[in-house]
Amino acid sequence: MWRDLLPVGRHSDSGGYRRFAWTGADAECRAWFEEQALDRGLTHEVDRNGNQWAWLGDPRQGDAVVTGSHLDSVPDGGAFDGPLGVVSSFAALDELRARGARFDKPIGIVNFGDEEGARFGLACVGSRLSSGQLTVDQAHRLTDGDGVTLPQAMEAAGYDPEGIGADPERLARIGAFVELHVEQGRALDLSGDAVGIASAIWPHGRWRFDFRGEANHAGTTRLVDRRDPMLSYAETVLAARREARLAGAVATFGKISVEPNGVNAIPSLVRGWLDSRAEDQGTLDTVVGAIEEAARDHAQLHGVELDVVRESFTPVVEFEHALRDELARILGRGAAELKVPVLGTGAGHDAGILSGHVPTAMLFVRNPTGVSHSPAEHAAEDDCLAGVTALADVLEGLARR
Repeated sequence: MWRDLLPVGRHSDSGGYRRFAWTGADAECRAWFEEQALDRGLTHEVDRNGNQWAWLGDPRQGDAVVTGSHLDSVPDGGAFDGPLGVVSSFAALDELRARGARFDKPIGIVNFGDEEGARFGLACVGSRLSSGQLTVDQAHRLTDGDGVTLPQAMEAAGYDPEGIGADPERLARIGAFVELHVEQGRALDLSGDAVGIASAIWPHGRWRFDFRGEANHAGTTRLVDRRDPMLSYAETVLAARREARLAGAVATFGKISVEPNGVNAIPSLVRGWLDSRAEDQGTLDTVVGAIEEAARDHAQLHGVELDVVRESFTPVVEFEHALRDELARILGRGAAELKVPVLGTGAGHDAGILSGHVPTAMLFVRNPTGVSHSPAEHAAEDDCLAGVTALADVLEGLARR
């Protein structure tokens, strides 16, 4: 499975992946998912929001145990973020069948669409739509860098966008959702454990900073006469690093757009996107507030106008303690006999979006370098197999009455 999926959407120059929602690479990933489902005799279906489901048993029975993740990527992302969870789900089902395991509840595997938000700028679109956190009107206003709307992209990919929206009936069928994911940090590497359990997802969001100055000639305009928004942006980037370090949080300007974007032209507009995350809401508010205050001070100093727009936000997610504790009990007595650490994470996931509607939990697989969202992202085969065994144990334990 891993070898079949590995070349899909891989960029020859960067070595990273460009599996963006409703593109050709995404279509190949979706075809792969359907093929894996049908090869195992599972029922394959696509819901109104484009999420793919593979079922063992009848989901209408209710109280289903569901696992899975996503197959899309960030620009030039790694091979493991998302796909490891989907591949491991099919592999865990294979292992359970090899054990001769029997289940009292239906088991589902899901591929949520557009988790990374690389194309339309909003993460977890598929799960947000299903849970009602993203309204139909909001979804219709989402556009990519070429001005293509989400409905237009879905239609071009052969899907009907007319039915998108909240899907409470489907979510009501799920008794537990467990997402396996490569760890996006080094906590497991430092503790020496192959597998961990998530405790919570830090609150996080994306903010757009629009610095508006005055375009002019780079070679003839005196420095004192310039209204250069790039200066204000650059000083804000440094302020973000400083404020995050002081608060024990993280803050990153990872995307920038410049107009007119000429080497010999002073910009008229610099638009930068801030991603910030912290262990608690109060700390996050403090960090983002301090960054915005610094940005406004620098903008005023350089005669630049500033607009700040919060484009997305996810509050802290505490995974259900009862389910989390049940995972620890299952893994402690299962085939793997693991004593797994419980750790928080600053990365958002579909499991976090669903947590307000469905009991959710997460398993992490060790990442020896902690590198993620990069072609250098990696997990050792032994650790991946340990994750499969752990997930199989969890599914077996949860799918029995």
